[in-house]
Amino acid sequence: MSYMTKIVLQLNTVINSGSTGRIAEEIGEMSMKVGWDSYIAYGRNERPSASKLIRIGNEKDIKLHGLQTRLFDRHGLASKAATSKLIEKIKEIKPNIIHLHNIHGYYLNYEILFEFLIIANIPVVWTLHDCWPITGHCSYFSFIGCEKWKTQCYECPQKTSYPASYFIDRSKKNFTLKKELFNSLSNLTLVPVSKWLSNILSESFLQNYPIKVINNGIDTEAFKPSESIEFRAKYGLEKKILLLGVATSWSLRKGLKDYIELSKELDADCQIVLVGLTKKQIGLLPMNIIGIERTESVEKLANLYSSADIVLNLSYEETFGLTTVEGFACGTPGIVYNATASPELIDSSTGIVVEPGDIAGLIEAINEIKQYGKHYYSEACVNRAHDLYNKENKYKEYIDLYESLL
Repeated sequence: MSYMTKIVLQLNTVINSGSTGRIAEEIGEMSMKVGWDSYIAYGRNERPSASKLIRIGNEKDIKLHGLQTRLFDRHGLASKAATSKLIEKIKEIKPNIIHLHNIHGYYLNYEILFEFLIIANIPVVWTLHDCWPITGHCSYFSFIGCEKWKTQCYECPQKTSYPASYFIDRSKKNFTLKKELFNSLSNLTLVPVSKWLSNILSESFLQNYPIKVINNGIDTEAFKPSESIEFRAKYGLEKKILLLGVATSWSLRKGLKDYIELSKELDADCQIVLVGLTKKQIGLLPMNIIGIERTESVEKLANLYSSADIVLNLSYEETFGLTTVEGFACGTPGIVYNATASPELIDSSTGIVVEPGDIAGLIEAINEIKQYGKHYYSEACVNRAHDLYNKENKYKEYIDLYESLL
């Protein structure tokens, strides 16, 4: 009897880069560990990967897709030739499972992709990392309190936010097209990364599909407590209470303004450090905040988390909140806003939840953790990361899901 290796093909904007790229990479590693073949198709930011890689399009495609988005609000509807080539490749590979992550990001034509998926009838798993699949334009809507996504998007209040369109508002047409296409698959399972996002999906036009929450996993071998003093020594922070904020990209919804407001009220023994800023953003920071550009080095990130006394996540919109959990794994307690998915991650033994925008509440929470000291929380933080978010356990849930769909 011949034994055929099962194949999973994942699609994501980036590979082994940022949070979604690392997640796709680690799911690929777990698949191979249990005997599957793993392919990842991606749009940009190529980095080393254990999976077989398929680049979708090229830099020119991305620029042209960006142009279609900026001028005509046709995000996800350019890249026709690049997506058609991908389809040919999929037919060649014959995957048993197609696993979608972010299918936005200037690299893929979702109309061509879904028209193929309807005919191919391959089981599809779709991990939702944001809300773009259920809106006519934006990836997040909580920050501005928009609820049009529940019924019909039109006159998008975030037209000039990612994926920005500066002239035309196609949100009504985009919403209708997505609703029709994304509801046309007979074998689709949705995987939101938090309970909060699961609740959002159950109110959206995708509510009739099976929904299974799988939290993001983290590599607890890479993210672990260390005694590294290098970072503190470099910036002369040996005696400071270090408050760390980390993001792939910083914007208003990530709470950048709140870190700046907080810095004005902090005691002299505290220091805010923000990681993931652009050179321009670093130039605009007040003198009392240390800004660091984005790093792809997990080792460097783990050292930063370990060096910190508190990981601050002042985001108004998180579909999960990976930085909070990475901090836990390194023994560092967190403070998060009581907004979207963030409060799910934390309990009283690992940190504090504060109302969004409440600077006085933040000061109080910081002082409370200062009073007990980081070490008071460390063991519970590490245990929580290992018990609830270890990538081995989390990504095994995907393999079990794949198997159940075949």
